[in-house]
Amino acid sequence: MTTQPQIKNNASGNNASANNANNSASGKQTVTSRGTTTVADGVVAKVAGIAAQDIPGVFALGGGAARALGSIREAVGQKDLTQGVSVEVGLTQVAVDVTLVVEYPHPLQKVADAVRDAIYAAVEDVVGMEVTEVNVSITDIHIPSEDDEKPAANKRTDVVADDQVNQREARVS
Repeated sequence: MTTQPQIKNNASGNNASANNANNSASGKQTVTSRGTTTVADGVVAKVAGIAAQDIPGVFALGGGAARALGSIREAVGQKDLTQGVSVEVGLTQVAVDVTLVVEYPHPLQKVADAVRDAIYAAVEDVVGMEVTEVNVSITDIHIPSEDDEKPAANKRTDVVADDQVNQREARVS
């Protein structure tokens, strides 16, 4: 995002405030005597996403379609840290909506509360904006045995293969 240079004479005071209003629609802009800082909405969403993923019990962010698209992104080496996170950024405040999948048997309400607290703290500390609300939607629960069956089966065949190698070595010697 580029910021227009501002002329510092009195006649351009109205133009500077018009530029501030236009840039604020796409992120938080702070004007100081030393320059202008603009924080894009995507940055706020990324901070919230990172905070949510760090909570024990959070398996993934996003609904089914977003997670499917996310798995394709990860296959090509990209990870979307804003997946499942939506933000509405005002001049000084932000509202966050997050969709997540919780690991079984973590208590859903405790995970939601922990995610909410982490997002409040991260956005207020890192971005410097007041968080007005964090809405958490739990769309699924992940049961570890669903995804872990295939690796477990592979481990068993590896153990069987190792046993067969040991038996062959015993016969040869």
